[in-house]
Amino acid sequence: MNIFSENKNFDFVAIGDITTDAFIRLKDAKIINDEGGGKNELALRFGDKVPYESLEEVRAVGNSANAAVCATRLGLSSALVTNVGDDHNGNECIATLNKNKVSTNLVSTHKGKKTNYHYVLWFEDDRTILVKHHQYEYKLPDMETPKWIYLSSLGENSLDYHKEIVEYLRNHQEVKLVFQPGTFQMKMGIEKLKDLYTHTDIFFCNMEEAKKILNRPDEQDVKNLLKEMHKVGPNVVVITDGPKGAYAYDGYEGFFMPLFPDEKPPYDRTGAGDAFSATFTSAIALGKSLPEAFLWAPVNSMSVVQYVGAQKGLLSQEEILKFLSKAPENYHPEKIM
Repeated sequence: MNIFSENKNFDFVAIGDITTDAFIRLKDAKIINDEGGGKNELALRFGDKVPYESLEEVRAVGNSANAAVCATRLGLSSALVTNVGDDHNGNECIATLNKNKVSTNLVSTHKGKKTNYHYVLWFEDDRTILVKHHQYEYKLPDMETPKWIYLSSLGENSLDYHKEIVEYLRNHQEVKLVFQPGTFQMKMGIEKLKDLYTHTDIFFCNMEEAKKILNRPDEQDVKNLLKEMHKVGPNVVVITDGPKGAYAYDGYEGFFMPLFPDEKPPYDRTGAGDAFSATFTSAIALGKSLPEAFLWAPVNSMSVVQYVGAQKGLLSQEEILKFLSKAPENYHPEKIM
């Protein structure tokens, strides 16, 4: 049952697919390093019985669902536009969103369809995710006029849905868009989504994704990637670079931000990028400056990786400020452009 009985103009509406992540903790595996600089590989014995350590289901996750929960923890009213099937998994996802105080008024339930369910092969402090996006008929609900829309991962059959979102933004110029592209959105390419990029206020991706989107596989200078991505259309471009930190550029100034030091070694890296992007966005939505948002974002990423799943470690404003009061002297944005 939805605990939010009325539509309202939310601070933050996230749009994207939702799933349940089943974390399978592996202990009998190994990492094959790609010395050519590509992706490492996770190796299991083929044709054998491989023991695992534990299994834990984490409901109602996904880039956009994680962002909506993050925004709510930071004091914004949030809702999620997503699709579920009329199955037990879908009911559990809706119940979990309600428990996290994210409005489910804009969730569409599809009769006869299944809800997304992903398998996370978790080894040491990182993971490989086996994904399957069920196809739904994407349609934008009546969401009135939120202050911010946060758009992320959708299925490969969603191109027309993106066009519908662009048309909504044309008719609601006061609504600000954040775009954190998922796998299929990156595959669509810039040309198919050029109007969406033009309407984007804040854009997030990591270094490898930036190279892929811009078709610049050999580019090593993050300043060039920031500038080229900005030319595509977004007002603010944020590129994360794993343990090296993150970079932001608004067309006038560029900043580098180091990681917030871990209290202890990471337990599970799932959701660190979502926590960073959603915290940065939420800080801006709360009236913070770009440098202030840059201070907040790594703190939530640091916290999330101490727990299983992408949401358990998400912090409140008060908790973030408490961590910042103990930050080392060198923890601050550095101007690079």
